[in-house]
Amino acid sequence: MNKEEEKNTPAKVLKSQYIPTAEFYSQIIDSLLDYCILTLDNNLHINSWSSGAVKIFKYETEEILGKDFDIIFTADDIKDNVPKKEIELAKINGRSTDNRWHLCKDGTLFYANGLVFPLLGTEGEMLGYVKILRDLTEKKKAEDEIKNQITELEALNTHKESVMAIVSHDLRGPLTGIISTADYLRANFERMDKAKVSKMLDLLHKSTTDELNMLDYLVEWARIKYASEAFMPSKIELSQYVQQVFNSLKGTAAINTINLHNEVEENESVFADSKMLLSILQNIVSNAIKHSIAGGKITVTAKRSEDKLVIEIKDTGIGMTKEIREKLFTPQMTALSESRKDHKGAGIGLFLVKGFLEKNSGEIWVESVEGEGSSFYFTLPINHAPKS
Repeated sequence: MNKEEEKNTPAKVLKSQYIPTAEFYSQIIDSLLDYCILTLDNNLHINSWSSGAVKIFKYETEEILGKDFDIIFTADDIKDNVPKKEIELAKINGRSTDNRWHLCKDGTLFYANGLVFPLLGTEGEMLGYVKILRDLTEKKKAEDEIKNQITELEALNTHKESVMAIVSHDLRGPLTGIISTADYLRANFERMDKAKVSKMLDLLHKSTTDELNMLDYLVEWARIKYASEAFMPSKIELSQYVQQVFNSLKGTAAINTINLHNEVEENESVFADSKMLLSILQNIVSNAIKHSIAGGKITVTAKRSEDKLVIEIKDTGIGMTKEIREKLFTPQMTALSESRKDHKGAGIGLFLVKGFLEKNSGEIWVESVEGEGSSFYFTLPINHAPKS
């Protein structure tokens, strides 16, 4: 069209030449590869799928068209009826927005900011819905990493405070008693009868041994908590380690005629740090012996649960109250002091056990009935290397 023709052409015709076509808009949508744009019909079946959706969800257009809207949601969200709730909210408010994880074809998850709004025709009729998703996966991972680091720092600070509390309360207190007893002996030794001296020396020996055990626990706990290079997991045959612990404690068990039973199958193994595993078994079995009555029985069994082994250490001892169970795996000063006062040695040992198991991707819990006994359960991975 030359200038003269353009001059004589009505403005309405000229304007129509610059109206973008549907293909033009389609090209723009397909160029937004970081955005997933799809449309749904009134039955919530997918009827269009952008290039960004192909890239992100890994479904080709021809294999996704006609599929139900639910296909991109996680099983938990489908169970909670999230897809339908999004649509209902969009109907009521004209739009629905949220941030959530979505499911890709290969099973991976994709975190997105989502927007859903109704798609209306020229006469206001309902044609379906449009959903636009913006990829926030990397941002979400970065935010989660920061949150994890904050949580770890808070945990380390809590552990530091716990250690300081133990040192100031549970170590200093008994040491004061030891010094006082030693001073009394030194000042009165010459005029004391042998029986009293012997009794006080026995008390000193036990008190100092308890203090050393407490220090050993703290040193070992600190080693695991702060010296990651000491962590060396490997494939371990569990039965051999249970027997090793039984052999080391059979003298103590024999004093009260407590029977030790190793019922772990010989071919059962775990992937864990060997020193930590020995400490875990030693602590729990030792506590079971201390809390058992004469003629009691301690049994160790193991069974598989998916990719983990569940180990049970069961005793027929005195059992525990609910209040004691709730404090078992926490470094609470009161619980520690009371257990040491009763010569039961619980507290820091089980706190240490919990830390070791967490290091080896395991967990621990207890079931107990007063007067009947307790069962300590803990898990360890069978084949996969634990996270450090």
